[in-house]
Amino acid sequence: MRSWERAAVPSLEAMGHGDGPLPSVHDVRTDARATVPAGPTASMYTCGITPYDATHLGHAFTYLAFDTLTRVWLDAGIEVRTAMNSTDVDDPLLERARRDGVDWRELAERQQQLFRDDMAALRILPPDRWVAVTERIAPIAAGVRRMLDSGDAYRLAAPEGEGATGEDVLFDTTRARRFRVGEGSRTDEAEMVALTREFGGDPDRPGKRSPLDPLLWRAERPGEPAWDSPVGRGRPGWHVECTVIAMEELGAPFTVAAGGRDLRFPHQELQGHHAIALGAPLFSQTRLNAGLVAYAGEKMSKSLGNLVLVSRLLERGARPAALRLALLDHHWRQDWEWRDGELEAAEQRLDRWLAWSATPDDDPSLAESIVPWLRVTLADDLNTPAALQAVDAFIQRAPADEGSLAAIDALLGIDLRSVAAR
Repeated sequence: MRSWERAAVPSLEAMGHGDGPLPSVHDVRTDARATVPAGPTASMYTCGITPYDATHLGHAFTYLAFDTLTRVWLDAGIEVRTAMNSTDVDDPLLERARRDGVDWRELAERQQQLFRDDMAALRILPPDRWVAVTERIAPIAAGVRRMLDSGDAYRLAAPEGEGATGEDVLFDTTRARRFRVGEGSRTDEAEMVALTREFGGDPDRPGKRSPLDPLLWRAERPGEPAWDSPVGRGRPGWHVECTVIAMEELGAPFTVAAGGRDLRFPHQELQGHHAIALGAPLFSQTRLNAGLVAYAGEKMSKSLGNLVLVSRLLERGARPAALRLALLDHHWRQDWEWRDGELEAAEQRLDRWLAWSATPDDDPSLAESIVPWLRVTLADDLNTPAALQAVDAFIQRAPADEGSLAAIDALLGIDLRSVAAR
């Protein structure tokens, strides 16, 4: 699937600053710090949007967190490969299309284009491969067939009254495997059942071997999209689509599985179990979860309708660089609430930085560089609030220089040479 234009990333090594350090980040799978990657290459899979109401600030905050990680890796001289999906066929998308009286494909493409525009405006680096689920129906179905053949999955008659033309396929979480379900997210039984219910897993469905068993393949229902496959006519379940796409694009285990904290269970946990069932030793070496963004006292959510959309803020005159600064002012792992005044504070900060950038150093003997300041803060668990404070302090004591301007662009994604003043 077509991605968005990639912003240029200056090379600080080419400017004589050498390579930066590898980042130490919090791995939620082990609940400990990990320095990644262990070698000269890194790969990251980021769970993408379900394109029916894009792009709110929760999305932007998540993708900005992993954009920062990519930038730190590039600065360290790491060869980076990235992939991301778009869940362009799923129950929430189909429900929204029915509500609005539009074709689900049209809704998905419109929202994917909006997402492209928002990501490009925020200068978030695109994945090397952005893959729609509808582009990978055949390999996903083949993966489900393999799990049926291995005994990792089973068939279950669809609930009465739904008019299914075949049987659903579910993943068997009761089967003994290398890791028990919940171990990768340190989740207890009661919480797992509650989260399964919250995220559409239907734990009370009769006939399931466990309330936690997720849907791998949904048999065709009247009026729903479906594809012919080795497991019957139907469409993929949620978790398996990401598993198969990630393994096809990056292999397994890859370096980082990335997503918001709300994906910790069941989505990321079950991705790992699906990957093992498909023959991988692990799905990913590390798992990173970005914090959640709230608004008006509640987690920003499509179902609650309390969304602050990137496109709306930009339409009202917010500069993309200021919005990026507002998001970077929160630590990537922390939950936080968007409040009135955050954007204006970021606009004022951007103006201060722009004023500094317009007064370059006339005496090379006085030149300092922000490069080591930014590198040390970002290597420490991608501490972007500290990095912004470092720039604030630096511009009070040192004139602008090309290396510092390039570092602010390369590591924070703020190109002060091209941002217009208000």
